[in-house]
Amino acid sequence: MATTSIKHRPQSNIFAESLKDAAIAAFLAAVLGFFFLALRTDIATGGLVLTTRWGLYFTCIAIVFVVRLLLNIFVFRSAHPVTETVGNAVGQLAARSGNAGKWFMRGLFAFAIVLPFFFTIFFPNQDRQYIDLAILIMTYIMLGWGLNIVVGLAGLLDLGYVAFYAVGAYSFALLAEYFDFGFWVALPLAGALAALWGIILGFPVLRLRGDYLAIVTLAFGEIIRIVLLNWYTFTNGPDGISGIPKPTFFGLELKRGEGNFADFFGIAYDPIHRFIFLYYIIFVMAIITNIVTMRLRRLPIGRAWEALREDEIACRSLGINTTSTKLTAFSVGAMFGGFAGSFFATRQGFISPESFTFIESAIILAIVVLGGLGSQIGVVIASIVMIGGIELLRNLDFLKQIFGPDFEPTQYRMLIFGLAMVLIMVWKPRGLVTTREPTAVLKEKKRIGADMVAQGEGH
Repeated sequence: MATTSIKHRPQSNIFAESLKDAAIAAFLAAVLGFFFLALRTDIATGGLVLTTRWGLYFTCIAIVFVVRLLLNIFVFRSAHPVTETVGNAVGQLAARSGNAGKWFMRGLFAFAIVLPFFFTIFFPNQDRQYIDLAILIMTYIMLGWGLNIVVGLAGLLDLGYVAFYAVGAYSFALLAEYFDFGFWVALPLAGALAALWGIILGFPVLRLRGDYLAIVTLAFGEIIRIVLLNWYTFTNGPDGISGIPKPTFFGLELKRGEGNFADFFGIAYDPIHRFIFLYYIIFVMAIITNIVTMRLRRLPIGRAWEALREDEIACRSLGINTTSTKLTAFSVGAMFGGFAGSFFATRQGFISPESFTFIESAIILAIVVLGGLGSQIGVVIASIVMIGGIELLRNLDFLKQIFGPDFEPTQYRMLIFGLAMVLIMVWKPRGLVTTREPTAVLKEKKRIGADMVAQGEGH
């Protein structure tokens, strides 16, 4: 009865109630934030000096009012006529967007191929900064696709994925230091060692699931970091490993001098060459990761991962070996993490245990969840939003013109980013891409909506 009364209530009354609720939220924000936002005390000669920040104060109140109003109209009022109309339109558009989505991914792929030259042509003074940011985003895309095998396809919550990232990085660094291996020789070895550690992790957690599995994987990630930190004679401990060699182009080093890349091809040396080369290395590695993942999904092992994710008991009843299924998921996902770690080591030239903390695992897991569990394109979008968004929020100096010279935008960078993530998860609780195409179909191949999948399983 309550739903019916809301549904048939006049639209003006619903909007008026939403407006009233938003005004109350803004009033509460004004009262609670007065002494935190509007006033500020600074230490000066002779005592404290009280300054006012009315611009920041009223801007925050306006943000609370607008956000609360939008949430009331488009999220909390599920029976709102406008919301229903918009929802139906979006549903019809999504039903017809199969070809559009494919063309979008093709266009995104083509743009990624020419991205370094795009920055070089249109941003000649900032091309190095933007290409380096693109390399960072591509690295997290590869890490997200690797973790997506474990979490999105197999349904195993892994909070220690950064351990395999660290194993790959330190494998390359130690092989280069003790055996003088180059990047291309150490790359497959780093992936193999990370896959081995994935299998080692898989054995103790065969009988665990849910929160217990998450705790064990979290502990595994911390164990790896602490070992790297304390084994000083082997890993150099907190001092890290420096002088890690850079990748070569068929034996040609990308640096100034005779016999190197620029001299061999008869072109002028430019430091941007090395950044473009690194970008294409991680781009090719990420594409290989995606291709291998999509191929595995169509094989029996990929279908076993999806069956394990949906219901482990039913998976056992069908005769699927859950032991090998879990171990393969951990090992394949760890292998791609090791590849990405090896690239991270050669890109940075220096690694230390501080680069592989729990926050890295949290960011990679957030990318997978935010993009949509099991969705490859979702990981790409979430990586661009999260990693690119965090870096772009570093440059908020223009806000000083609004809030005054005493305003420090970097202090609010993570606050703004966290608020954006909360809003996205309220708006799209199952991730940005909430549909998937099953690998096994009975009669016809069609997308599965998020409402057809159990909470916490699949997407």
